[in-house]
Amino acid sequence: FGLLPLICALPALFIAYPVIETDTTVTAALWHLLPLTIPLAVLTIACHAVSIALLIRLLSRPLRPGFHPAVGRAAFCAWAVTRLADTARRALFPLYASLFTPVWLRMLGARVGRRVEASTVLALPGLLRVDDGAFLADDTLLAPYELRGTWLYLGASHVGRRSFVGNSGIVGPGRHLPDSSLVGVLSDAPAHAPEGSSWLGRPAFALPRVAEAAGEGRTYSPPRRLMWARAGVEVCRLLPVVLAALLGDLVFAALQELRDAFGIGAVLAAAGLVLIAAAVIACALTTAAKWLLVGRFRVAEHPLWSSFVWRNELYDTFVEELAMPFGGSTITGTPYLNAWLRSLGAKIGRGAWCETHWLPESDLVTIEAGASVNRGTVLQTHLFHDRVMRLGPVHLGAGSTAGPHSIVLLNSSLGENTTVGPASLVMRGENVPRASRWLGNPVAAWNADPTPPPGRRAARAARAARGRRRTAGV
Repeated sequence: FGLLPLICALPALFIAYPVIETDTTVTAALWHLLPLTIPLAVLTIACHAVSIALLIRLLSRPLRPGFHPAVGRAAFCAWAVTRLADTARRALFPLYASLFTPVWLRMLGARVGRRVEASTVLALPGLLRVDDGAFLADDTLLAPYELRGTWLYLGASHVGRRSFVGNSGIVGPGRHLPDSSLVGVLSDAPAHAPEGSSWLGRPAFALPRVAEAAGEGRTYSPPRRLMWARAGVEVCRLLPVVLAALLGDLVFAALQELRDAFGIGAVLAAAGLVLIAAAVIACALTTAAKWLLVGRFRVAEHPLWSSFVWRNELYDTFVEELAMPFGGSTITGTPYLNAWLRSLGAKIGRGAWCETHWLPESDLVTIEAGASVNRGTVLQTHLFHDRVMRLGPVHLGAGSTAGPHSIVLLNSSLGENTTVGPASLVMRGENVPRASRWLGNPVAAWNADPTPPPGRRAARAARAARGRRRTAGV
């Protein structure tokens, strides 16, 4: 599937080639291509989307609920559909968390109701049903396949009317989430849940929660003028895609000019500097977009149908489509990432190790000196329960550690020299004590003994001592 983006770019190349065929310099070719940048970008995205949709539809035909051999046609198709769906989340990122997302999921084969809000969903679409008004947050996993020994299990997943699945939440095969229910961040839907219930953790436990009422016109039933306004903002998501394409063209043009003027040796010597310059430009444009679109993030609440939420999603598209491809992914875990995150408003102390860019509302994040934020960690400064975006701060004390793929929710803090283990969840509003160790979903005291196991001599002595105690007892 790695060749699919190149294949989908061929129609744009066939259109562009006659335009620049007679140009003798790269600069002239770029000037002729400039007016075509937007239509060619739209064409490439459309070709990619249609290709993925057709492949997923075709490969989903053998997928039926039940047990299948782990090596066989159904298993291959389940794997291929999952890989294609994951590719779509990255390559077609502007389509997600938008008005078009339910349409896109229907194109893939899912049954999706009206007024559904969906972000970067990963699913086997043919086995997924989502009822009216449901909300699927970032990185939700729905109707996945499960490997059970030498068998592969497939089952339909159903998300009920006005239910909510939080970030990285899971609704497994054969699971049904009833109407008006909630599965929290990094949590798994239980096998049996009553209507209107809330669940958190893995394994999930019932969470007492009272739904907060908000105006229907700003949450579930917006007027038409708000729908048009949101659509207008979401069309602007093409801008970072176009800027990324233009920046890529400029990199190619600069290297071509170096080759024409000084030869291939100059290209090899200067390629790194050219790419660094492109990364700086991409990150600088993203920083400018952040301050122009949303300004400084503050503790607040915003309903789903408000311009702040739409502008925030537009800024996020700049991060994922412009900054990360050119610069962010290569500077992860370096002081340069810290410098860029500070330009976005994050407060990061000296000597902090940050291996993630997932600080969604950067102004609300404080990482003290010497703290470590590991790969895949999310400092989650917002929640979207009841279709209202609530913003709050996250604070990591000096010398603290957030383990890989962990999530720290808003209004939480880690004390000095505190460690939170991998794949753990720090719940909203928790203050984790200083100089302590925590692990789990949600976190609990981590009492693992950090000392190494005893050597052979110590083990023999321990066995002998146990033998003496048994003999004395007799």
